[in-house]
Amino acid sequence: MIALADPAAPVSPAASEAKIIADLQATVSPSRLTLFLGCRLKFWFRYVARITKPKTAALHVGSSVHAVLKAWNKARWRQTPLTLTQLHEEYVKAWAETEEPVQWAAGEEDQEKKTGWRLVETYFRESKIPPESRPEAVEVPVEADLHQHGLPTLIGVLDLVQAGRIIDFKTSSTTPNPEKVAHTTEVQTSSYAVLYREATGRRETGIELHHLVKLKNPKLVLTALPPMSDLQQTRLFRLMEAYVEGLERQDFVPSPGMQCASCEFFNECRLFC
Repeated sequence: MIALADPAAPVSPAASEAKIIADLQATVSPSRLTLFLGCRLKFWFRYVARITKPKTAALHVGSSVHAVLKAWNKARWRQTPLTLTQLHEEYVKAWAETEEPVQWAAGEEDQEKKTGWRLVETYFRESKIPPESRPEAVEVPVEADLHQHGLPTLIGVLDLVQAGRIIDFKTSSTTPNPEKVAHTTEVQTSSYAVLYREATGRRETGIELHHLVKLKNPKLVLTALPPMSDLQQTRLFRLMEAYVEGLERQDFVPSPGMQCASCEFFNECRLFC
């Protein structure tokens, strides 16, 4: 006789956590991998315990600006460029349609909303991308099955591909240093290169990071990087190995440092056993 489990029976916390971890081992995204390598306990709070936090002002500005750039690039792909008025309408819509509550300080929202739009205007003024030039891809979800390397499936979304160049948009409060940015974003840029090559069967012509910097006079900083090297791919795969092995051991240890001051899980970390 085979006893069937009662579908109404509650799942034990241990069993549900094991299922979550198994799912996290099956696929990995650049953002998840970067967070795991930065602080494994923060990863646990966000992806295993699934503790939610209010959206920060900076994140809301970044996502609203990103939504406008997405609309602009999709319109270029359809070969129906948007006017500045239409882009502003897209921005207002994106600002209002947030799925997560934002933690605003008194009087902060109006100022941040103006800052975000100034970033958008700066991008269209300085990016030098012709409105009539058609991109290869816009906001395309891609995956690469890496099981032949003993690794999980790599998943991600390519913001923009233009003439073989992978372009990623970022907002920042400080002017990026090209050498440091190349190092700190290597997990992300190498992941995008692997995904692009898997999807197209071609080698990317290069990678560009488009930073919109929130200064008194906003500016656009373009960081051009060469195609991913074999060494960079090897480094990425070794980091993915560490991710898989760390999840297998449930190695969710904190990484105390300067970054803790701005971590949304600071209080939980202080109480964590």
